Amino acid sequence: MLVKISTRHGHLSEASQQNISAKAEKLLRIFDRITAIELTIDLKDSNSPRVDAKLSAEHTDGFAAHDQAENLMGAIDTVLHRLEQQLRKYKEKVSDRHRNPEVRREGAAPEAEIDAGADVD
Repeated sequence: MLVKISTRHGHLSEASQQNISAKAEKLLRIFDRITAIELTIDLKDSNSPRVDAKLSAEHTDGFAAHDQAENLMGAIDTVLHRLEQQLRKYKEKVSDRHRNPEVRREGAAPEAEIDAGADVD
């Protein structure tokens, strides 16, 4: 999995980047088909940094989340939590489709019931 961290209007220390990367890699525990996470941290307003995240995974269109908080690590935790929720919801949806074949037939009309007493020619 590739974790790309980029900053705008400032710079993050190597230790901060490693800490953020370690937190992002924990998402693999939930969904192991993650291919990349791209985090963009905007430090234009130092009192409330903004974090944008894009997550790419196999067989999906991707996931995105953003947050602006009073401290950087709080914003990162919130963004990663939102991505985690999206991954859990997607994983549940996929597993439900595999468990129940009726769910796969979206929009399919229910099968017509045949009357036992009806004459068939």
